[in-house]
Amino acid sequence: MAFKSGFVNIVGNPNVGKSTLMNELVGERLSIVTAKSQTTRHRILGIVNGEDHQIVFSDTPGVLKPAYKLQESMLKFSESALVDADVILYITDTEETAEKNAEFLSKIKKIDHIPILLVINKIDLINQERLVELVTFWENLLPKAEIVPCSAQNKFNVEYIMKRIVALLPEGEPYYDLDALTDKPMRFFVSEIIREKILKLYSKEIPYSCEVVVEQYEEGPKNVHIRAVINVSRDSQKGIIIGKKGEGIKRLGIESRKDIETFVGKGIYLDLYVKVEKDWRNNDKNLKQFGYLQDEK
Repeated sequence: MAFKSGFVNIVGNPNVGKSTLMNELVGERLSIVTAKSQTTRHRILGIVNGEDHQIVFSDTPGVLKPAYKLQESMLKFSESALVDADVILYITDTEETAEKNAEFLSKIKKIDHIPILLVINKIDLINQERLVELVTFWENLLPKAEIVPCSAQNKFNVEYIMKRIVALLPEGEPYYDLDALTDKPMRFFVSEIIREKILKLYSKEIPYSCEVVVEQYEEGPKNVHIRAVINVSRDSQKGIIIGKKGEGIKRLGIESRKDIETFVGKGIYLDLYVKVEKDWRNNDKNLKQFGYLQDEK
């Protein structure tokens, strides 16, 4: 049997369950999952290796109309996923409408050379009659796509989606080592875990104004020493992150360390610092430093 390999890119609007499905398909918790939208900022690869296949999943930021340069970069990550895919997973859910981002959806409609699996997620929240209506609606809107009802949280139809992906993959050699899980370094996932805790512990604009950079990651036989800097846009945000008598950042450190220890499999010494980078979300230098912009070739 010939070996099959390919890139499966996961796209869709914010908060429809893209990261939850990605983590279920990969079998590891690689992408941030919270109830808040716009949690994924980068394209995150998760690699699944089978006896006769390698699937390279790519979780992308939710599609949205950009309000600042950071979001412009996030949109580019999502749009590029429509070009370099072997299979596209377009994720919607039982609440959003096709008008939510009609411009991006129109680009999906024009694709005729890449197989599309359109996954209707969160079907556990509706009855059978409503599901039939949604399937009919999407069949009419995207007749080239294969419609798959799903509940990623309840693992319903996740195995079927995986089988369909394998069937749609082109023949080819593996792109990565057969024991690889992702293309991202450990520092990246440490910063994402800390950012996930910020999303959960702080409200309003604070989480969206933060970028976490791991400046030191020193691994010993039993422990890892980590120094991470939380970059914020304004002085007032620094005070909120630190909290009264340092209680905010102390809680953030405790919550982050628990998950980092689970992910790394070792004890963690975690030092957190807060730094003000004025309006970094609109600053090309900062965006390049944080990995959102690349030099034009």
